[in-house]
Amino acid sequence: MATIKEVAELAGVSIATVSRMINQNGYVSKQAEQSIASAMEQLGYKPLAARRMAVNSMPTIALILPDITNLFFSELARAIEDVSQQKGYAVFFCNSDHQDHREIRYLDILRKRKIDGIIFASNYLTQQELDRLRQQQIPVVVLDRASDTSKCTLIRSNNYEGAIMAVRHLLDTGCQKIAHIYGPPEIATASERMQGYEDSVRSCSWYTPSLMAPGMFRLEGGVQAVETLLNRHPDIDGIFAGNDLMALGALKALHRKGISVPEKIAVCGFDGISLAEIVEPELTTVAQPIYEMGKVAAQSVIQQIEEGRTGTHPDVIEMEVKLKVRGSTRRG
Repeated sequence: MATIKEVAELAGVSIATVSRMINQNGYVSKQAEQSIASAMEQLGYKPLAARRMAVNSMPTIALILPDITNLFFSELARAIEDVSQQKGYAVFFCNSDHQDHREIRYLDILRKRKIDGIIFASNYLTQQELDRLRQQQIPVVVLDRASDTSKCTLIRSNNYEGAIMAVRHLLDTGCQKIAHIYGPPEIATASERMQGYEDSVRSCSWYTPSLMAPGMFRLEGGVQAVETLLNRHPDIDGIFAGNDLMALGALKALHRKGISVPEKIAVCGFDGISLAEIVEPELTTVAQPIYEMGKVAAQSVIQQIEEGRTGTHPDVIEMEVKLKVRGSTRRG
């Protein structure tokens, strides 16, 4: 079976140029297209997707998610599915429900099904498992993890700077005592956002670690965290939640208590899920480019599959976040 490298050598172009033509992703000159098409014909080369379709079996990508009910992940999944379908790939969705043993079981099943590539949006992939997947030549793309992940493509947002952006905005609106609702500390995104909050307020006279409460990245966690924070500090006037679900839980808890938002307490979230615009008041949030992250992840893993490479050129793609100011912090 001819390889993409052999096609590139015969055509006198780079592997990347062949990949762009196969995936219809980027510019390829007419002359290069003709050379590549001729080389493919001479070598009898067919892209993976075409080979699979020839035997009535589509190539498949697995997407492992921690919680499909979190709209961040469902919006991410939509982008991955859109791109994959356009390229002739099917997508398996695997919901780990934040349980590492379920993730390990999924990996065993996916290996047996000879999955072509895996996108991890979950947080329990160990370096040992990552090395094992690389040895088995299964391309992997990881989303939203710490930047020290090695030997695979990593796509993430600037969580630390986004947290600083959120706290600075709350201070600019006049908040004088800001609390933080954080996600699971063992998850890199949660700890980075927590660190951004702490570094932003540590020098303030009112700061104390008791202004932080866990919310576990869940809506009900946000509700419970508000109860905890108000019992400790009834004078807080701002809340930065480490994701939008916890922020929505905070809004719910404050509404139940008859505390007006943003007049008494301003609330800012993180993620930019669509639900943030549906609630009243609309939620101010630090928005990640969710659809773009999913799109890039799908394109990357498909490119690796087509080129037959696994972790040989690991990339870290860090995407910028944007503050979207809405009613939950807009005072006066």
